[in-house]
Amino acid sequence: MSMLSPEELATLLPAESSIFPAPIPVQCVSSDEFMPQKQTPKQKEYEARVKSIGAELAKHQGVSRRKFFKSASGMAAAFIAMNQTYGPMFGVSEAEAATPEMANERAAALSGQFIMDMHTHFLRDDTRIQSFLQQRLAVGKAGWNPALVDKPQTIDDLKFANYIKEMFLDSDTKVVCISGAPSEIKADWFLTNDMKYNSRATINKIAGTKRAFSHAIFTPGYDGWMEEIDRAIEVLKPDSFKGYTIGDNTHKDMSKHPWRLDDEKLVYSAYAKFQKAGLKNVCVHKGLFPPSVEQRFPHLLNHCNVSDVAKAAKDWPNLNFIIYHGGYRYAGGGRAEDAWAQFEKTGRIDWVTDLAEIPAKYGVKNVYADVGQLFAQTTIVDPRLTAVMMGQLIKGLGASNVVWGTDAIWTGAPQWQIEAFRRLEIPEEIQKRYGYAPLGAANGAVKNAIFGENNARLYNFTAQQRAALSDDKIVAAKYVYDREGDGRTNMTYGYVNKGVSQS
Repeated sequence: MSMLSPEELATLLPAESSIFPAPIPVQCVSSDEFMPQKQTPKQKEYEARVKSIGAELAKHQGVSRRKFFKSASGMAAAFIAMNQTYGPMFGVSEAEAATPEMANERAAALSGQFIMDMHTHFLRDDTRIQSFLQQRLAVGKAGWNPALVDKPQTIDDLKFANYIKEMFLDSDTKVVCISGAPSEIKADWFLTNDMKYNSRATINKIAGTKRAFSHAIFTPGYDGWMEEIDRAIEVLKPDSFKGYTIGDNTHKDMSKHPWRLDDEKLVYSAYAKFQKAGLKNVCVHKGLFPPSVEQRFPHLLNHCNVSDVAKAAKDWPNLNFIIYHGGYRYAGGGRAEDAWAQFEKTGRIDWVTDLAEIPAKYGVKNVYADVGQLFAQTTIVDPRLTAVMMGQLIKGLGASNVVWGTDAIWTGAPQWQIEAFRRLEIPEEIQKRYGYAPLGAANGAVKNAIFGENNARLYNFTAQQRAALSDDKIVAAKYVYDREGDGRTNMTYGYVNKGVSQS
């Protein structure tokens, strides 16, 4: 089930037992779908700093370093180490890391922030896929997610029960959308459309409120795909549809049905069905297709970039085209350094800049960027790159058209991503040079919009539904969990590269 060769696998290590479990990952992690990037010199530098800072502060507070890194102070300490390594990118103080009361007060004040994560995953009970298990293992060892650090991962960690724990108990996330991915092999769909429907119903029954939404996957070109759209609309009543223009992303070598958003003959009839049913949100996997992957699958390149977005958006102004991963090309086996080098040379980043320019070039207002994986895969390599991409997307699409998604639980509970975005700021010099607006305070207008307000508008999540979340059964469970539980495990999952990059 691995897309890596035996020779490639021989250069990798399981992340769960090979990298240090810091609150913010110390190394890039991948599933067995692509080769992970080697630990960069900067990441090595960050690792040394976070270990040293953590050991000193843990001793001062009279706890083990592992326990310290589960705390709010431990998370703050990781951002201090990040700032010392990459420059002052994150809002954090040494006092916050050294004073548990201060850190806890800040965490408590922000815990009620409305976060609507409309890009999440888990695997079906009968899954054959093992790659994301390895990714979680790697993320945990890398330290990206403190919650994945403490325990060995099993395939059950990628299933429903742990999804509930990591999304609702180990993070400040309030509402989720259950997503999935198709495959030419029926058994290798992450979740069938029916499974997503059933899981949504289970979560909302547990909570007693509307905590979960779900996609239905549509698969242009597959046998019976239009009939499945009709069935999904009538029986499953999805909250939106999602498609993979690459076709089969799990088995790229088997992808027989790639397609384009602007294919009038193949896809437009599906849009008509969505629009008639009142389903305005078309979520689309884009990006994660670096040059190394292009070399293996060159015929899929024009299905993975965003060259088909503008025409579809212009032709269907009443639909919202939500581009997952923001079109970011260089994850999924690429290098953030290559993206940064491209930006320094040209002021552009494949295919984020292209996406951001669509409204100005084509006069459309219905294109959105979801930041799942774009944010996670760059923050821990070069947060300047993350800041620039957020700046470009906000400048081009508008702060109203950038939406929160994390691609969790592949990289564990999303709290570390939430904290990183709360603290991230675009350096002032970059703001002035490129005309980017500041991201602002953790709970300021821009971040609140991206975290939840925009998705709430897109999915018609009402003020009454939001108010009901404040005292539902999830809140009661989280109260007990926070009081009695052992805290985040900081676990993540996957492979890491044995080597250290010399670049």
